[in-house]
Amino acid sequence: MKPLIAPSILSADFARLGEDVSAVLDAGADIIHFDVMDNHFVPNLTIGPMICKSLRDFGIQAPIDVHLMVEPVDNIIPDFAGAGANYITFHPEASRHVHRTIGMIHDNGCKAGLVFNPATPLDWLEHVLEDLDIILLMSVNPGFGGQKFIDSSLSKLETVRKLIDQSGKEIRLEIDGGVKVDNIKNIAAAGADTFVAGSAIFGSLDYSATIAKMKAEIKAARTGS
Repeated sequence: MKPLIAPSILSADFARLGEDVSAVLDAGADIIHFDVMDNHFVPNLTIGPMICKSLRDFGIQAPIDVHLMVEPVDNIIPDFAGAGANYITFHPEASRHVHRTIGMIHDNGCKAGLVFNPATPLDWLEHVLEDLDIILLMSVNPGFGGQKFIDSSLSKLETVRKLIDQSGKEIRLEIDGGVKVDNIKNIAAAGADTFVAGSAIFGSLDYSATIAKMKAEIKAARTGS
């Protein structure tokens, strides 16, 4: 599966968000990642469906990957789907009926995924793996950008990669938190194929150079060089 770089707009310049997102896509990014926080499920308050729609109205064509860190989660799913989301992922702890929430995402025309915090067990996958299009592993505790990568996430990636491979399904394995040029090779080697990076990209002086270095490191991991 083709590796994807997914800059998180949590670290973008919101005073000129359309231009900044366009710039990062022109620099080689593949999809745009939304970190949606409600100051309830996680300790921060960020963005809603209006921002997603605004980017679509601005002319952003790339896939939009919406990570919902909200509770309850079901009510906002149709709003993001209607605003132009392509992927919608959520935390199983935020849903009373996980299977129903996955179905709701699909019914609204989006690809569906589950998100696992660093200390969240993977038991949910025993019951819903076949229904997922993407699995997102958090390599920091959600709430804020710029945190350090939690190294134990690598073994968790390896575990989920085996589960996906055994399932025979095309399920993306996404990682979010502390992803940088100097660790993305190890992350890719552990099995990730979709890489969320916020401050590492938007905080760099040259988006193109940073993304090119990331892609080169991923390629090196895949070829064993």
